Amino acid sequence: MEIVTPGAANLGLFAGAALVLLLIPGPAVLYVVGRSVEHGRRAGLVSIAGIHAATLVHVTAAALGLSAVLASSALAFGVVKYAGAAYLVWLGLKKILGRSEAAAATPAIRDRGHARLFRDGFVVNLLNPKTAIFFLAFLPQFVEPGRGHVTTQVAVLGLLFTALGFVADGCYALAAGTAGSWLKRSRGFLAVERYVGGALFIGLGLSATFAGNQRK
Repeated sequence: MEIVTPGAANLGLFAGAALVLLLIPGPAVLYVVGRSVEHGRRAGLVSIAGIHAATLVHVTAAALGLSAVLASSALAFGVVKYAGAAYLVWLGLKKILGRSEAAAATPAIRDRGHARLFRDGFVVNLLNPKTAIFFLAFLPQFVEPGRGHVTTQVAVLGLLFTALGFVADGCYALAAGTAGSWLKRSRGFLAVERYVGGALFIGLGLSATFAGNQRK
């Protein structure tokens, strides 16, 4: 069975637009940077894997039209939005009130720690309704109905966006992880890193709560 995709020109335009959007630091990038500085480059990449596993869920929902239900229901939008924001705030409070993990953040984090990082990244992105609405609004702009199989075209565009996102976020993770290794040699950083990291997560949660209340 032949896989129907948008034309080459549309695919090129989509890839360019997606890269521009992905390179602009947003909540996902800030989340990855925070994890990479705290735990290192490998942890940042594991977090990215979780984030983009959830991205694939949103892509599937967009391809099947489920995102339209979320976008049209104020109740559904609100429930998912505030659940995601609460989870981010919880992560921040847990970091601030818990013991400092900077000294224990060695390159060899146990598998259990990796599973937790993957889970956190997945939940944070899965419970972000803006991601669902973004795909619902963005992907169809590059679909060519005349080529048929619109659902397949949306899925292909979503997979391309996910792959580009993994690469772009990976660059941020590698850079932040390298900087984190250097920063962890500073006693001043060790003293404040959990408060800075916790404030970052809380800020992301509050931003998700108060931003974008007016939906188009």
